[in-house]
Amino acid sequence: MPSLHTAPFVSSDEIRQVFSTALSRMYKREVPQYGVLMELVADVNATALRDAPELRTRLALSQESARVDDERHGAIRLGTARELATVARMFAVLGMQPVGYYDLSAAGVPVHATAFRPVSDAALSHNPFRVFTSLLRLDLIADWALRDEAAQILARRQIFSPGALALLEIFEAQHGLTQPQASEFVEALIETFRWHERATVDASTYARLLAAHRLIADVVCFKGPHINHLTPRTFDIDAAQEEMLRRGLGAKAVIEGPPARRCPILLRQTSFTALQEKVTFDGGGLEAEVIGAHTARFGEIEQRGVALTRAGRALYDNCLAQARSGDPSIDHASRMREAFKAFPDDLDALRLRGLAFFRYTVAAPPVSDAEVSDLALDDLIASGIVHAEPLTYEDFLPVSAAGIFQSNLDGAKADAYAVSDARESFEQALGRAVLDETELYQDAEQRSIERVRRALGRRAP
Repeated sequence: MPSLHTAPFVSSDEIRQVFSTALSRMYKREVPQYGVLMELVADVNATALRDAPELRTRLALSQESARVDDERHGAIRLGTARELATVARMFAVLGMQPVGYYDLSAAGVPVHATAFRPVSDAALSHNPFRVFTSLLRLDLIADWALRDEAAQILARRQIFSPGALALLEIFEAQHGLTQPQASEFVEALIETFRWHERATVDASTYARLLAAHRLIADVVCFKGPHINHLTPRTFDIDAAQEEMLRRGLGAKAVIEGPPARRCPILLRQTSFTALQEKVTFDGGGLEAEVIGAHTARFGEIEQRGVALTRAGRALYDNCLAQARSGDPSIDHASRMREAFKAFPDDLDALRLRGLAFFRYTVAAPPVSDAEVSDLALDDLIASGIVHAEPLTYEDFLPVSAAGIFQSNLDGAKADAYAVSDARESFEQALGRAVLDETELYQDAEQRSIERVRRALGRRAP
């Protein structure tokens, strides 16, 4: 094991870049369809950039072009508070913090979650890798005996290797890792998220947990929290959905999130159906092993739009509620399009009405002080001195996440669990409060305004 010394440390941003690349390579080997998905998204994005000069211009101004090819998010499902607390420490090595709280139990999925991701402008620009991290809620298993059995199974497992834990302690002691240590850490941490074909329980136990909920079986019955999907980002998810079907990938029927718009908002997601994979179970005291199957891992694509303010999220939620409560004889897509007519589809309108967050930059330095001495921000934008670029939404939507989860559980539709406020227990398990995503966007917008103010010599806005 490497010892403490004075060699220079590798930045967390660089470690995150190496880790996300290594994870993508591993997942491509394990799930070949993921490679097809990456090729598909690259083709769709190339077409979108070719056919939309305004998109190319916007990406150049926002400096997002370089990050999109590497951009993806992963998802894992943990079983215990100890696992969640430790994975938070592991992701801290990668410069990722827990942002947002998502309770999926109201949609019939017995987990709550956060998203570990970078939070600073520079870190997001370097590599915006995110991991949607769910924690199983054993309290939602109605059968007390089965709940206790699941807890005992989870208590026996250790999802992190001794090497990863040792390097984590080194990082925390010396506040960084050298290049050799960082490489060793990435290699050790990758093992936590690898697929293991052999279950840790017998077929009978698996069947009982599966009957309680497919996701419970997925979390409890295996050696670790195998990555269940990696998600590339596309500029045109509708075209990606059509291409998935054309290439024989069984895309889900409905794209999750808001309807298609000229100005994308928040997040839209689609996926192909989870794979049925071979699993070997213990013989349960018998000599012969049992061969079975498990469905857990799937392919997903996302399209990200502008982050919304609290007022924008309130309007979004109202539109979504209207669509969900509409005439069931009308198809979902039509109800969504009708409901979201109330949501402005113009960047200037979104900005002027305070519905979305923007990053401001000086586009054209003024000829004289008089040009900006008394101008408000909106006037500076109208005059072309300041440019307003929509801030990309970096987070997730609980309704959409639940929809993706449900579509990959053999189509089984679970009833909603009784609603209970479990955020406090989640944060207690995590060992800290999650960050508020809206405050992060507000801070990013305000920092850009301060930079504009300094660039213009205090005078504005």
